[in-house]
Amino acid sequence: MDFLLDGVKTLFSAGGWKMLLMWAIGGLLIFLAIKFDYEPALLLPMGFGAILVNLPLSGVLGESGIVQWLFSIGIEASEALPLILFIGIGAMIDFGPLLADPKMFLFGAAAQFGIFAAITVAALFGFNLADAASIGIIGAADGPTAILVSQQLKSNYMGQIAVAAYSYMALVPIVLPFAIKLVTTKKERLIRMDYKPGTVSKRTKILFPIFATIVAGLVAPASVSLVGFLMFGNLIRECGKLDNLSKTAQNELANLVTILLGITISFKMTAEQFVSTYTIFIMILGLIAFVFDAIAGVVFAKFLNLFLKKKINPMIGAAGISAFPMAARVVHKMGLKEDNQNFLLMHSAGANVSGQIASVVAGGLVLGLVQKML
Repeated sequence: MDFLLDGVKTLFSAGGWKMLLMWAIGGLLIFLAIKFDYEPALLLPMGFGAILVNLPLSGVLGESGIVQWLFSIGIEASEALPLILFIGIGAMIDFGPLLADPKMFLFGAAAQFGIFAAITVAALFGFNLADAASIGIIGAADGPTAILVSQQLKSNYMGQIAVAAYSYMALVPIVLPFAIKLVTTKKERLIRMDYKPGTVSKRTKILFPIFATIVAGLVAPASVSLVGFLMFGNLIRECGKLDNLSKTAQNELANLVTILLGITISFKMTAEQFVSTYTIFIMILGLIAFVFDAIAGVVFAKFLNLFLKKKINPMIGAAGISAFPMAARVVHKMGLKEDNQNFLLMHSAGANVSGQIASVVAGGLVLGLVQKML
């Protein structure tokens, strides 16, 4: 009875409205996950976790609290959860369209511009370098990378960054068309890419994850854990000898870790940490980063068209963000909407998987540079 009274007193104290607000935010995330199918595997556990950690005298926090324990061993001590998730992501990715049309690598690189633009703006807003860099990574459209970078840089805003990263990933079908139409004309969106990417050998698909890991380790050592686990998952997929493990990584492993990661991140969503004007700034800066990433990819494609005989549909550039495979599908659907005979899926898929690689490399580069400067 005393615990009940203490909880009621906490709820109706001067700061109790913050707890109620967090319940509402948690409910909103759950609603978006169920009603609109927005990243339900992440938003639903994050939303429920936000309610859990904001109950008065919550038993999931503290030394014996399960959420705090999961956070301490799965993210704070080892960053194990986001890294293990990359194995599952790697097992889902087919790099064939990218390897068959290597110029798509350029779009993955170009579509990371928003990260650095957002870092600059965040610093101008007064965020310290570690927080600004962590906020900028939202533009990678890659939730696990955003979580890993913000944790390693000890950002004060991991909860807000995680919510922003996954919310904007879920909103790709809305944000991406808006960004594309800002910088393209209807004539440009009607450009047909009649050529089909060729095929690549099984040997090439097996060797690629090995060489990609080596190159990433030499160019951006801080990214090697991210790239390495991603490529390890892909090697499991492509080797042809571990089909059961590949299916497990794509399904059971990825789903389990995603659920645990979502509810674990809620440790950083307590009312004291989350309810502030900084949260609004972070959401705005994350959106800026996301939109500028897509725009940069489109503008880069338009730049290349100045020199190419066979023009590239500039919408392909927007698929260079890391939101895999949703970005590729959105660009393909936009192409069909403009011209029902314009099939862009293979090209956009190549740019999209390039963006997955580029986002983790960019995360590693930012992490390495900032750690040297701090």
